[in-house]
Amino acid sequence: MSKTNDLLARIAQALESAQAPQHPPADWLAAPAYVWNGSARAVERIDAPALALLRGIDRQKAIAADNVARLAGGHAAHDMLLWGARGMGKSALIRSAVKEAQAGGGGIALVQVTTDALATLSALFASLAGVERNFLVFIDDLGFAEGDSVGPRHLRSWLDGGVEARPANVRLAVTSNRRAILSRHASEQDDPLNPRDSVDDSLALADRFGLSLGFHACSQDDYLAILRGYAAEYALDLDEAEALEWAKRRGARSGRTAWHFITELAGRAGKPLG
Repeated sequence: MSKTNDLLARIAQALESAQAPQHPPADWLAAPAYVWNGSARAVERIDAPALALLRGIDRQKAIAADNVARLAGGHAAHDMLLWGARGMGKSALIRSAVKEAQAGGGGIALVQVTTDALATLSALFASLAGVERNFLVFIDDLGFAEGDSVGPRHLRSWLDGGVEARPANVRLAVTSNRRAILSRHASEQDDPLNPRDSVDDSLALADRFGLSLGFHACSQDDYLAILRGYAAEYALDLDEAEALEWAKRRGARSGRTAWHFITELAGRAGKPLG
């Protein structure tokens, strides 16, 4: 009997050791940013370029940064949808605006939600409610597969004051490559009487945001201006003809393409990029 009891005790101990450790409650006052995947993980620093280095998007930058500063100051602020061309700084702008607001003494933190954690936003909002701090909840590159209506329906409720509305100290910032966050099939339907009625209304989210900022592919002049700013910041020699050829080979002129070229130049020069 004693051997059996010893065996059972060892099995129980092994099972307890194999269990995943419980995450302690997040300290929402301790870090500049967090990642939320159903539970919170603190991030020690926000990786973002200075706002001054984000070029070719001056209007969008001014509006978004002002809105984040309002939230950081505890004033009325909008939920934001940043939509449009890939690589034009939508995500970088959100991170940079929060980082600048924090440098100015604003009481704000960034909380980035992973793509598989939308269903747990209610738990996140419950955790943030009542905290003496303001939060920008960031959902990057939002899009939905065909037939997915649960996520969009919940987002509409959170944005429009449903029973699961986000707390007063929380605002949402969403980036997407499609303005209305529609499936490709739905967005291509054509109804001359009322185009909005031709799609599943649960996917029509753009009108729910107080701010909807469009980002478009940059011109050659804007692309070169972005490069000049980076090159000056990091003391790099810029060959504009080579930079244009770099973009041509990649089939796109964008802030992301410009940054990749700057990374190439810094690597050749044996310099790090902060």
